[in-house]
Amino acid sequence: MLWDRYVFRRGAAVHELWDRLFDKRPVRLLYIAGRGFDLRAQPVMQELINNLQTAGRRVEKAELLLVGFTDYELDEDVAELTEENAARLQGIFSSLGTVKTIPIGSSSSGEEDISVGIALGIGIRAVLDEIVDHTDIVLDVSSLPRVIYLALLTSLLNRLVPDKQIIEGSTHPLAVNGINFQVLVAEDARLDGRIRAEDPSNDLVLIPGFSGAMHVESARDWPLVWFPILGENRVSQLQKLITLAEIPDSAEICPVLPHPSLNPRRADDLLVEYAVPLFQSRKTPTTNILHVHESNPFEAYRQLLKAMQRYKDSMKILGGCRLVVTPLGSKLVTLGSGLACFEMKPVDLNAKFGVAIPHAEPKRYLASVSDLRGSKPEISSLLLTGEAYS
Repeated sequence: MLWDRYVFRRGAAVHELWDRLFDKRPVRLLYIAGRGFDLRAQPVMQELINNLQTAGRRVEKAELLLVGFTDYELDEDVAELTEENAARLQGIFSSLGTVKTIPIGSSSSGEEDISVGIALGIGIRAVLDEIVDHTDIVLDVSSLPRVIYLALLTSLLNRLVPDKQIIEGSTHPLAVNGINFQVLVAEDARLDGRIRAEDPSNDLVLIPGFSGAMHVESARDWPLVWFPILGENRVSQLQKLITLAEIPDSAEICPVLPHPSLNPRRADDLLVEYAVPLFQSRKTPTTNILHVHESNPFEAYRQLLKAMQRYKDSMKILGGCRLVVTPLGSKLVTLGSGLACFEMKPVDLNAKFGVAIPHAEPKRYLASVSDLRGSKPEISSLLLTGEAYS
């Protein structure tokens, strides 16, 4: 496993990580954040900038990329909060460096009738083009929609880790590029569950680089193993995706549930919520359920990666298989699934398996402004590449 040993910190330990990570070296920082309504992005950015400035770090260059979204329908109060949040994020970062906005959406490229998938690919390429001579890249997913931060996560890893093969005696693949890639999360699973996603699009969105298993004709007859990662208030998305992605009745379904969790009944509540589409309609055996740690993305990564590897190996006799992951859970679990998919993605075009991450992106988000303002998130940091792995 690429992250058999990993660097993950939460709460006060995040500052200890930063103290060691930025010590006695020049810093050229690219900070990627969302221009969204989730106010959790503010304390994350403020904490990092305070750490850099109070410790007197040598910041040679700092750039903020604010990724904006043009296709979502928001209530007026949430739309106003989005503008407030964007202004505040720009104000926080302006003391350190420059700010640039990159829009993503069907109406952001100046062309008509552009699909969500194409718009996503254009936006991701625009972000990757900004990487020049940086020593540090920070992806703050706190105010980014799931489909966008998964696309950014996997695309950045693909850029920074072009060869995933671990060779004894050689530099670890995660350290080869020399860039410290860090993902920051303001985690509040309770708030994630209260943000409602409605009106799933009729367009199937596939994370860039993870579409072959759904489109390549030679893979159409391979058995399909589906890993729906369950989260609150996402049943309509899941049902829409079953139709759009043409999940067959013959699919092997392995629901992924958060356990252990801060709410000890959370997994049970999710089983009840998804009973009809997964257990009554599809007759999914409860023995197929995977439990992953709600608050440790690397444990979720390990559990999912091992399950995918087991199915890949056991289905060789059938000619191959398609491994399909649908992340609908909270942020840390979703990040863990992204890491598993990145590592599992075959590098050999003739491999007898494929990995896909299909998504039915909602057109409308509903959120309580009071819930957003009242959130008390805990900051987590995942250091994914860099000197720590040398």
